[in-house]
Amino acid sequence: MGQQPESSPTSNQMAADRTWMAQERTLMAWIRTATSMIGFGFTIDKFFEGRPPNPHTLLTSRDFAILMIGFGLIALTLATIQHLIEIRSIAGRTTRKRRSIALALAILLAVLGTIAFVSAALRE
Repeated sequence: MGQQPESSPTSNQMAADRTWMAQERTLMAWIRTATSMIGFGFTIDKFFEGRPPNPHTLLTSRDFAILMIGFGLIALTLATIQHLIEIRSIAGRTTRKRRSIALALAILLAVLGTIAFVSAALRE
């Protein structure tokens, strides 16, 4: 009867929505990559824990583990910075207020990755 029809989203709003979702998917892909690198490094560290290092190798298993965890954290940090820059750009073109779940997950993974990095680096 007296109901107002919902206003249809404009093509600009729909484009901003698609771009937002693409940014979320991109950060999630980086989160998966960083998780793999951090997890692989931590696994290498734990697997070879307690074994004597080979004096004839350039990198010990512990060095390799620390590098893998570090590369995962660097990749995650750079991807998160890029995500924030792009999201701020999109926010200027839309009236919608959004919260990034991928960003929250990236921050949590960065905390866990930092703990793994410190654990591997401080282990004797």
